[in-house]
Amino acid sequence: MAFDTVIRHGTIVDGSGAARYAADLAIDEGRIVAIGDLGEERGTVEIDAAGLIVSPGFIDVHIHSEVALIEPATPNRYGSVRQGVTTQLLAPDGFGWTHLEGELFRQMWDYTRFATGDAKLGGPWPRAEDYLALFDGTTPANVVPEIPHLPIRLAAMGWDDRPATDAELDLMRELVREWLDAGAVAFNTGLDYQPTAFADTRELIELSKVVVEGGAIYAAHIRYNILGRDAAWRETFEISREAGIPVHISHENVDDISRPLLDEAAGTIDVTFESYMYPAGCTHLAMTLPTWAQAGGTDGVYRRLQDPEIRKQLTEYLQESLTVGEGRPGKLTIAANQSGSHIGRTVAEVAEEQGLPIGEAAMRMLIAEHPYALTIYHRRYGDDVARTIAKETFQHPAMMVASDGIYHGTFSHPRASGCFARAIRMGVRELQAVTLEEAIYKMSGFPATRFHVPHRGFIRTGYAADLVLFDEATIADGATWERPLESPTGIELVMVGGEPVVRRNVPTGALPGKVLRRQDATVSA
Repeated sequence: MAFDTVIRHGTIVDGSGAARYAADLAIDEGRIVAIGDLGEERGTVEIDAAGLIVSPGFIDVHIHSEVALIEPATPNRYGSVRQGVTTQLLAPDGFGWTHLEGELFRQMWDYTRFATGDAKLGGPWPRAEDYLALFDGTTPANVVPEIPHLPIRLAAMGWDDRPATDAELDLMRELVREWLDAGAVAFNTGLDYQPTAFADTRELIELSKVVVEGGAIYAAHIRYNILGRDAAWRETFEISREAGIPVHISHENVDDISRPLLDEAAGTIDVTFESYMYPAGCTHLAMTLPTWAQAGGTDGVYRRLQDPEIRKQLTEYLQESLTVGEGRPGKLTIAANQSGSHIGRTVAEVAEEQGLPIGEAAMRMLIAEHPYALTIYHRRYGDDVARTIAKETFQHPAMMVASDGIYHGTFSHPRASGCFARAIRMGVRELQAVTLEEAIYKMSGFPATRFHVPHRGFIRTGYAADLVLFDEATIADGATWERPLESPTGIELVMVGGEPVVRRNVPTGALPGKVLRRQDATVSA
């Protein structure tokens, strides 16, 4: 019998956390059909994996990649796939563009431009299925729908900075159910972003009740800036208790604040979280402003910055928060903006060059550029503290790896191109925080199970042949703060549905990605 592909002599790490083992692997019609000693069996394509790990393709549950994946001209289109990421969840931070028309559609694209770049996908998409139709056969990786809170709230009540009425909640429930019918695996919200920053806890609980009835979970960028981490975690716990829903917290770490909260939740709250384990975040420059000043999206911010009194008030706020504000970043690096000026430089460097206080320099950038310029927010702690936090974070049983990667422009946060390879290089080899088997579980089997990703995340017969072949001794991230788009090393082959999509960092041109829906998990593999 001839299989489509046979991978021989590899060491299989199957995604479950179980010990590795030596075996051959056969693929037919995009699925794994045999594992073991295949002896004289042959494949139309034979791959020698001697000296290599064969693992499931990685699953990124928080990644801003959906536009880049289907836009061939995007410079970093394969930034995630080169790392071995074969499945990516849509709607991180609740971002999305469905159910919007006219000015609201334009405004949402404008608001999210910091994460997508100048997208040219068309639209509008009045239904969830209209948007998902963009992805089958047009992307090198699979995508999984989540329910995007931002456009749902925008469709129901615009940019209003108030709680929803009962009628508005009813409309939001309808749109949530539509996404569940389309196969969404989670309700995703971004509670420091607009307009969802003004969603009260009642709104989140009521929508979560619909979500859990549909078999999905709640995932959130919590109210870090509005409530602070402790209170924001506790709000998430309240949502879990009141709605009876499993919850997942985005881009977190284990430290003195979150550790006692995780201990408190053990056995009572079904909570998981993901981390990229870099000592810096990345979002838009307008996040430096207080929440009230961000209300109304891009147009609202522009209006306020034209008012001399408000501008003076906000400039003073920026001066304090960017220099002595508790918990504020040590430095802000501009990664992308409209003009292309100051890319790779910090706001402090630009302020010094211009002879301005940092608050005034930041304000001038907000006015002159799109206020949502992509910005890297570096933490105030040093490398030793960062490594200690990364080690404890990686060891926590509720943690999975996700990049929060952003894929446009020529400069970005290195997590977009390096997160998964870095997790193995640093977390396994250097810090020895976990075994390779445990690391692969946190990048494949665990997210697949938590988010109900069908027939992915494990090497099992009947499962999709989404695979990564890599050298355990040399896999490493190439992306640095200075060269953030560099590809990883040590990864020989990435396959999606049995088709090679990246071979030694070179894209093959294959586009076998599919939309994977929650309901597909009930179909026999």
